[in-house]
Amino acid sequence: MAAVQVVRSEWTKIRSVASTVWTLGIAAVVTIALGVLISALVDRDWRNMPQEDRLAFDPTYVSFAGMSLGQLSMIVFGVLVVSNEYSTGLIRTSLAAVPQRGTFLFSKITVATALAFAVGLATSFVTFFLGQSMLGEHSTSLDEPGVLRAVIGGGLYMTLIAVFSMGVAAMLRSPMLALGVLMPFFFLVSNILGNVSATEKVARYLPDQAGSKIMQVVPPLDDDAVYGPWGGLGIMVLWVAAALAGGYALLRHRDA
Repeated sequence: MAAVQVVRSEWTKIRSVASTVWTLGIAAVVTIALGVLISALVDRDWRNMPQEDRLAFDPTYVSFAGMSLGQLSMIVFGVLVVSNEYSTGLIRTSLAAVPQRGTFLFSKITVATALAFAVGLATSFVTFFLGQSMLGEHSTSLDEPGVLRAVIGGGLYMTLIAVFSMGVAAMLRSPMLALGVLMPFFFLVSNILGNVSATEKVARYLPDQAGSKIMQVVPPLDDDAVYGPWGGLGIMVLWVAAALAGGYALLRHRDA
């Protein structure tokens, strides 16, 4: 089957499964709603904010406060896109129709990545504009240095979270197992390691902590990271590439 036909087939599969479409919508709604809420709360409590926090205040990054929860749905989206066929048993039919396993996997990932990027980028811009409207006189604009990069970076971050999850799901196959690994990793392990002095320097190289650097315009006062915004995104890309390579290697050498 030609690669174009495989891509069309994968597009049809993703559209026909309501759960995958809903997860993208939930990711957008949660990210935007929480970002607006936190931005409004920050503006209201500005007078009570310590002076050191005001010096390092990053209005762009504040508007992305909902991203930490919104990425939960992007993780679920990435896992479902790849593992749904394993859980239903349709993977055997798909691989019989497309015996070239690399073509099968990367056509699926290409379509899902395009969808994730479209939703992630739109979400990032909407979150930014609504968040800044809530911050009032403490807001910023796309004309300011680094802001446009951060907003586009928000869309890239959400996309890469989804693609990383696709790679992990391709390795583990089971949606429950993949989610059981990814959820604790991003919401417990990464946070714990990042808040312990003995491991915080190692945690900076985890995909979420490195990748989120792209959304920062004003670095924290205690920031001594050796990489900048694009360097952090590059580290995240390496994690994603490793996950995809692992998924492809296992798909190629084992039975469906």
